[in-house]
Amino acid sequence: MKLKHNINPVLLQFINFIILLYSFITYIPWYILSGSREAIAKSKQVKAKPVNNKPVGAYRSVNSQHCLASVLYPGCDTLDKVFKYAKTKFKDKKLLGTREILKEEDEIQPSGKVFKKVILGRYTWLSYDDVYIKAVNFGNGLAVLGQQPKTNIAIFCETRAEWMIAAQACFMCNYQLVTLYATLGGPAIVHGLNETEVTTIITSKELMQTKLKEIVSQVPRLRHIITVDGKPTTWSEFPKGVIVHTMASVQAMGAKADTGNKQQARPIPSDIAVIMYTSGSTGVPKGVMISHCNIIAGITGMAERIPNLGEKDIYIGYLPLAHVLELSAELVCLSHGCRIGYSSPQTLADQSSKIKKGSKGDVTTLRPTLMAAVPEIMDRIYKNVMNKVNEMTSFQRNLFILAYNYKMEQISKGYTTPLCDSLIFRKVRMLLGGKIRILLCGGAPLSAATQRFMNICFCCPVGQGYGLTESAGAGTITDVWDYTTGRVGAPLVCCEIKLVNWEEGGYYNTDKPYPRGEILIGGQNVTVGYYKNEERTKKDFIVDENGQRWLHTGDIGEFHQDGCLKIIDRKKDLVKLQAGEYVSLGKVEAALKNLPLVDNICAYASSFHSYVIGFVVPNQKELAELARKKGFKGTWEEICNSPEMEKEVLKVLAEAAMAANLEKFEIPVKIRLSPDPWTPETGLVTDAFKLKRKELTAYYQADIDQMYGKNVK
Repeated sequence: MKLKHNINPVLLQFINFIILLYSFITYIPWYILSGSREAIAKSKQVKAKPVNNKPVGAYRSVNSQHCLASVLYPGCDTLDKVFKYAKTKFKDKKLLGTREILKEEDEIQPSGKVFKKVILGRYTWLSYDDVYIKAVNFGNGLAVLGQQPKTNIAIFCETRAEWMIAAQACFMCNYQLVTLYATLGGPAIVHGLNETEVTTIITSKELMQTKLKEIVSQVPRLRHIITVDGKPTTWSEFPKGVIVHTMASVQAMGAKADTGNKQQARPIPSDIAVIMYTSGSTGVPKGVMISHCNIIAGITGMAERIPNLGEKDIYIGYLPLAHVLELSAELVCLSHGCRIGYSSPQTLADQSSKIKKGSKGDVTTLRPTLMAAVPEIMDRIYKNVMNKVNEMTSFQRNLFILAYNYKMEQISKGYTTPLCDSLIFRKVRMLLGGKIRILLCGGAPLSAATQRFMNICFCCPVGQGYGLTESAGAGTITDVWDYTTGRVGAPLVCCEIKLVNWEEGGYYNTDKPYPRGEILIGGQNVTVGYYKNEERTKKDFIVDENGQRWLHTGDIGEFHQDGCLKIIDRKKDLVKLQAGEYVSLGKVEAALKNLPLVDNICAYASSFHSYVIGFVVPNQKELAELARKKGFKGTWEEICNSPEMEKEVLKVLAEAAMAANLEKFEIPVKIRLSPDPWTPETGLVTDAFKLKRKELTAYYQADIDQMYGKNVK
């Protein structure tokens, strides 16, 4: 969708003539020198097709029609072998980088709140050899503490170099790594630790003090807590029988341990590498058992979609390593000689919340070439940049819009715009360091508007990936030369995808022009199942007559003629209204979420009622401006709780819904405004910022009853 400008029509005609003349003069040298002919040709190629040439069959990548890929390197069928191969090949090359903290300060806000600010220095690096030695010593040290092969050990820690070192140690020694999100609430942490019966947990000083301290007495089997960042402060309420170690002290034990006469139990491909607890978007977190061969198949498929991946690449790691997207991305980089520089959402950019004004964020210092993101982060960047564009002078704003619209046209034809990139979009590109060559989005659907904006302004391919924890994160990824929006690409070379009929929703794999249905993923990346949950495993996983394992995803998709998949619905998001119409809550949210006025939105519908309602986290700046225009005065909470302002926001939502061609019954009729944002810490969204509908429903139950006219006591 093009941006709107307010340029004089006569002047616009002249500008369009200049652009046409420029395009004509530069086309032939560009066509000869840029190498884009190949990219244009590839973008038009069929990328996947059914193995039996029938739309109802399973689709495979054209590069794996006869055999699905399962290993990165010959003979490297377990994760310890992959790392050993990489260590041998890239020995002295830099691998894991961490910024040194130069100074920490408390900054008092006008509201009286105190924010901690940091000034960070350069990145210091560990080589492949350094990481390998630290991992070996840590693994041996855990054995000294009594950890046995094929037993569970938990990691509950922020994304950092020590997380990856601990993971590699576990892979080497065949310990089953239980991963838990650092933002999980107490009950979910207790559930994961007790269900897996761990005796040892790896964590940080901060998480030990803020999260574990409250719940450790509820984990009776716990014997060892290992902090990755030094000696913790004294903890007087510490339960008897639990010993606290530092990671360095455990590594020192391992370095001294006599392992010469011991036959180490190395893993085999079918052994469990990770028990990954989901973020709990649909209820209590489930532990997904992921084997060595599952992960290796998944990262093999992902790596094939990233051209020229190698030693020149730098990846910035800041998403939770307990999420399959981040873990897979980092393992892909580690196995190909890339550097991984660690960050956090609070220190990522110059404007991030913990970075002291005037000092540099992590992307500015690291200047990565590869980055993964979730839609929530991309949506924030999109809204922030567009807000700044709206604050520009009329001349600057119109210049930006002309360049934006021009580049959108060129991209749709497969062309590049080097002049626009260097003159207009350079400043925006510098927000992510200026060197990003591939930006991959996963974890949730990315809106077409945000995807196109990131393509244009960051001057790099913005790919969408589709996968689940249950498929080891692998499913599809768009090709770098595919600049279409709203699609998630063709199946990876490690898996195949088929669509099965979902009669209740009216989706059939014989539909025209595109076959539609529930997405099933098959291949060696499909995981073993759920830990201690055989009933749910039998429900979500099936094995066909050929021994192929398939995962029922619960997502609805359609295959386009070039073999690319588009996610069009989700079974759990579909609600049948009282009059019989089906409403896709995700579709409603996607149509409204990119409004400047909306920071987040959750649509809700009930089969006992005939209309949709919603909950909106408004953008504070936009809503305050709307209130000023309407003459409403009050505090932020008073503005959000005002029925008058609810009606005004509802008008904006209704206009946007009609512009997005939503049906009348899909448009929210009533809303509530939330003065507080939904963050993973509130328990209302996951770490990937996906809505937790069950928790949101419980949290707003009184409002739901009121909006549906029930008596509320």
